[in-house]
Amino acid sequence: MRAPVRIGLQLPRFDYPGVAPEHLFERLVEIATTAEEAGFDSLFVMDHLHQIPGVGEPQEWMLEGNTVLAALAARTRHVQLGLMVGAVTYRNPALHAKITTTLDVISGGRAIHSLGAAWLEDEHRAYGYPFPPLGERFERLEDALRISRAMFTQETATHEGTHFRADGAMNNPRPVRGDIPILVGGSGERKTLRLVARYADGCNVFGDAERVRHLMGVLDRHCEDAGRDPAEIARTKLGTLSVAPTHEQAERRLENWPARLKLDPERLRGTLIVGDPDEVGEQVRSFVDAGLDGLVVNMPSPYDPDALALAGETLSRAFG
Repeated sequence: MRAPVRIGLQLPRFDYPGVAPEHLFERLVEIATTAEEAGFDSLFVMDHLHQIPGVGEPQEWMLEGNTVLAALAARTRHVQLGLMVGAVTYRNPALHAKITTTLDVISGGRAIHSLGAAWLEDEHRAYGYPFPPLGERFERLEDALRISRAMFTQETATHEGTHFRADGAMNNPRPVRGDIPILVGGSGERKTLRLVARYADGCNVFGDAERVRHLMGVLDRHCEDAGRDPAEIARTKLGTLSVAPTHEQAERRLENWPARLKLDPERLRGTLIVGDPDEVGEQVRSFVDAGLDGLVVNMPSPYDPDALALAGETLSRAFG
């Protein structure tokens, strides 16, 4: 079961101009339904409890991801729904698999189970979660991947892992599709992509086209070592998109963005997809040539329906 992601929208922020808390969910519904109509096939929110460095200040609004996805499942019709990506440190993996299965049932079979090794230590400390060393977090991730697949596909799930276990865990009702695609986020060459090759249906990486091409080669080699057909894994990357009728308009949408997020503009430049529709199409094709099947993008102003519609139209055309 490949992760069914070709054109995804990630919503990393919940602070929208002029939107009070009591109106926030309806604005999220507007964004989700507009994206769906514009051709986006998947929608992701972050699995964070505070806002993260590089996106905003810690005190900015952050909603709990699984709750948001379940609510949006009832107000959308077609988009796949997932975290980008779920922190393995925040939930018992059997419970997390049950949560994702519940989302799958609510949405009629549109859930994606996304996992990663977690990284934001300050957030763990604030909420009282242990933050183990990186090696242990990857051990926990491997436990979670094995338990999740068992929960999705077996009548009762039993797995004795290094840090987590399940002993006859029942997951009824079952996933609508008989299984749920598992996506692993991250670009680590030795551990992350090895786990993708062994257990996952999709990966989501970072970087420019040259970096992506290198990472896809690494993934292919891990697949060969694992005896896995590389074509079974959907390959996507996370980036930031600014598209407008002209290049100048697309650049203007980003004018204050690096300063507001306290980012190095030159470093950020290598991660952006920016320009008019033709320019964006060329950049997307460079990623396809590098081995990607799809893109997951965030945008400076996803609450602008015209910008969102143009993004969906442009990406849909670029991917044919």
